[in-house]
Amino acid sequence: MPDAADTDEAEARRIEAGRLFFRKPWGFLRGAGTIAALPPPDGVEVALAGRSNVGKSSLINALVGQKALARTSNTPGRTQELNFFGADAGVTLVDMPGYGYAQAPKGQVAEWTKLVFDFLRGRQNLRRVYVLIDARHGLKANDLEALDLLDKAAVSYQVVLTKADKIKPGALATLIATTAEAIRKRPAAHPVVLATSSETGAGLDALRAEIADLRIG
Repeated sequence: MPDAADTDEAEARRIEAGRLFFRKPWGFLRGAGTIAALPPPDGVEVALAGRSNVGKSSLINALVGQKALARTSNTPGRTQELNFFGADAGVTLVDMPGYGYAQAPKGQVAEWTKLVFDFLRGRQNLRRVYVLIDARHGLKANDLEALDLLDKAAVSYQVVLTKADKIKPGALATLIATTAEAIRKRPAAHPVVLATSSETGAGLDALRAEIADLRIG
């Protein structure tokens, strides 16, 4: 078995590979408001899903080191289509409309929700979904519904806590543990729960490394 020094060195290499991967010049590729408007399923795609206003766009901007690649807003429901971002790096990031509450007509919200779930069920090159959970609130009923759908569709997903800087370290450690236990028996769940902050940069290196690993996984 590798000793601690070897393990630490391997992890440092993963972190550095993820950092270099996200230093590439990322740009907006396409927005798709319907399944018919999706780009061809080429390469590896990873998607960011979560409740409205959980911080998907802010997290994308923080990952790539740009302030305005993905549009951000304090208004829930601002992202109204699937937005694709790439950097000729072998992986495409997909910013998805938030599920749950949004300041829009119910029929429109239902259309966004159907688009998200149809995409999750049918996208052949979708390698993983990062399900973003607000650290201040933890898993909610509609988060669990999304996890149920991903399990049923056998789509690999990983829980990422956002806004981790908004709660105390002890509460965050407890939340990570309880969230990991809540997903432990779910068949499509990645067992590691990541905690991130788009404002402080906490946890972003680990998430970058996870995404970069998917190119060769």
